[in-house]
Amino acid sequence: MYEFEIQNMTCGHCASTVEKAIKTADPEASASIDLGARIAKVQTKNDPAAIKAAIEKAGYPSSFRQL
Repeated sequence: MYEFEIQNMTCGHCASTVEKAIKTADPEASASIDLGARIAKVQTKNDPAAIKAAIEKAGYPSSFRQL
């Protein structure tokens, strides 16, 4: 499991866009978005750098750490 800190995620539409980006990078991923904390917890078997790249391609700078 990885926790992604997502900058500029300020509304429900942003959270939806981030979730779609995660699913684009890994359709099998499980994602939990906390809009207030600007965090996405993602369970994935893929490289987390690929998830990060997809989130950033959607327009949201991010960083991650393994939980």
